Amino acid sequence: MGETFAYKEYLAGLLAGVATVITGHPFDTVKVKLQKHNTEAHGIKYKNGLHCTARILQTEGVKGLYRGATSSFVGVAFESSLLFGIYSQTKQSLQGGGQSDVPRPEHYCETKFLQCRLQIQGTDSLVPKSSRYSSPLDCALQTVKNEGVTGIFRGGSTTLLRESIGNAVFFSVYEYVRYYMHLRLKPTLSDHSNLTDMGIGIVTGGLSGVAFWSAVLPLDVAKTIIQTAPDKKLHKKSICSSELYLQQGWT
Repeated sequence: MGETFAYKEYLAGLLAGVATVITGHPFDTVKVKLQKHNTEAHGIKYKNGLHCTARILQTEGVKGLYRGATSSFVGVAFESSLLFGIYSQTKQSLQGGGQSDVPRPEHYCETKFLQCRLQIQGTDSLVPKSSRYSSPLDCALQTVKNEGVTGIFRGGSTTLLRESIGNAVFFSVYEYVRYYMHLRLKPTLSDHSNLTDMGIGIVTGGLSGVAFWSAVLPLDVAKTIIQTAPDKKLHKKSICSSELYLQQGWT
């Protein structure tokens, strides 16, 4: 029974990762472009996310919003599968092997690296066309060739810190909000339990996502700037740029 439950959790995490990329990658592309272009001295300054989205659609079409999605599909699906599978098993172990609704307070940098580098190409990019990558594989090979194997792990410590803090906040909010919503809604909507569970899942997932990004967005800005620096010689300069950008404010 336990093995079947674990298998389902890993599979559910995998499917959730795929769904996340399908629905969320366009938003992530806009986020990365805002973080990168608005910190470069000679780059175009986007007024807001809507302006950036309009520019992408105007010059590249819908496919521009999914730039870098191939590596993201692989990385996020695998990461999400491990994340939710291990989380569920760890939670079970801490609760003595039983299932309980009561919350108890007790990465994959290389795919993100390739994703970010591909996302900043295209619309208003300052990267020369001759230096642009044709695919995630080309990006990986060129990076290893120019910077060594460690190049694709650039920004790893920032990514690890972001994921550690972000997921701690995400699952804490998720568990407590889900528990209290079940506590208040289940008795009054017992005839529609499946629909209630789905609604609670959507609300708690959304709120947890907001909490995640509210906690780690400054780290994510730094990660993007570090990972998209043209070469390792500009790596330290990128770190300084990200620090300056964060000092200038949130917008």
